[in-house]
Amino acid sequence: MSTPVQTGTPVELRTVADTEALGERLAAGLGAGDLVVLSGPLGAGKTVLVRGIARGLGVAGAVTSPTFVIAREHRPLPGGAGVPLVHVDAYRLGFASDSLIDAAAQLDDLDLDTDLDSAVVVVEWGEGVAERLSDRHTLVRLDRRDDDVRTAIVERIG
Repeated sequence: MSTPVQTGTPVELRTVADTEALGERLAAGLGAGDLVVLSGPLGAGKTVLVRGIARGLGVAGAVTSPTFVIAREHRPLPGGAGVPLVHVDAYRLGFASDSLIDAAAQLDDLDLDTDLDSAVVVVEWGEGVAERLSDRHTLVRLDRRDDDVRTAIVERIG
């Protein structure tokens, strides 16, 4: 049994393996209908965290940044948690206009609220936009310090 993820307290992630392990621990508490919003600068470890979530859920397919395809669905593997993972990258949404309103409209066009009924939806670069998809979500703020150590703060909202 994995250790529950503590909320509101910064966690140091010294290695890629530490970041993936945090994702696996998060996955232990996730199921269909859960939304996870990831925030942080380039290189903070958002996609690495999703790799851990995917491993924890037991889904198929390599997890890579969906920046140019916007969203990828990973189906459950036999023996996994039985729930798909929808991995979204909102970085390019609203990119042409630099508007959160346009980004929210583009996110709505992806029909993710439908996916939320049957999947875990994880949105990179989603803070300020993706929260509207659900009354409750998990927010993970990642950062990268000057010494190249990543930090994460997990919050449960709603």
